[in-house]
Amino acid sequence: MTGYGKAMLETPQRKITVEVRSLNSKQADVNTKVPWLFKEKELEIRNIIIRKLQRGKIDIMISFDTMDEEQAPAINTKVVRGYFNQMKELSNELGLSNDSDLLSIVMRLPETLKTERPELTEEEWNRVVTLIEDALSMTDNYRLDEGKAMEADLSKSLAAILRYLEELSTVEGDRLARMREKLQASLRDNFSTENIDMNRFEQELIFYLEKMDINEEKVRLRKHCDYFTETMKGDGANGKMLNFISQEMGREINTIGSKANDAPMQKLVVMMKDELEKIKELTLNIL
Repeated sequence: MTGYGKAMLETPQRKITVEVRSLNSKQADVNTKVPWLFKEKELEIRNIIIRKLQRGKIDIMISFDTMDEEQAPAINTKVVRGYFNQMKELSNELGLSNDSDLLSIVMRLPETLKTERPELTEEEWNRVVTLIEDALSMTDNYRLDEGKAMEADLSKSLAAILRYLEELSTVEGDRLARMREKLQASLRDNFSTENIDMNRFEQELIFYLEKMDINEEKVRLRKHCDYFTETMKGDGANGKMLNFISQEMGREINTIGSKANDAPMQKLVVMMKDELEKIKELTLNIL
């Protein structure tokens, strides 16, 4: 969700610049920095951003330079006259005859000067909206380029997990048969077989070996990987769905690890977990 966009526009009155920066975030966190001329439009600006970028830590900065000559402040004659009359009246009451300094004192008082601020016309605002949308589109294109790179990394990690899954089947070999022989040998070495019900032992052994079987987990993990690829290539905002699928993949990998009870298999499980962590970290940055 990282992106940057910038757009500029010159009108007869102003040169306007819009900059947008976007970082990763789970929610829409919009920070606006706009001049006084656009303050009343701040909520509308936020809505435009959220509709386009959906979520992320987004900063938007709008600035303008006035193209016309600076307008000189106008003297507020009514306020100045009121101040002066009051000051003169007070001066007479106090017996002060020098009125020459009164005007300079009055001009330093509040509201004696006024500056006419130009208003934002509807036509100019529509131009600014177009400018904001252009900057947001540039930011979105930046995101798309980043998304393509992330898709390649995700595909690479998925391929690695599937490769380790195939190696798991090779390493597993006759693991269950070896476990059966080990349990039978342990029984012969530690107990007298005369008083053991071998039929019951065989039943318990089958039950135990079935619990150690990982074929079901391997099938589900492969299905999750296929579904992840299908969702990743689909349209729309699928970041949350991809994150959920990655959690399900982790569940199956953890179950395989708990059932493996074999050093070479455990090594492959650890490698699959490492690739899965890369996937989870990337999915947090996807819309």
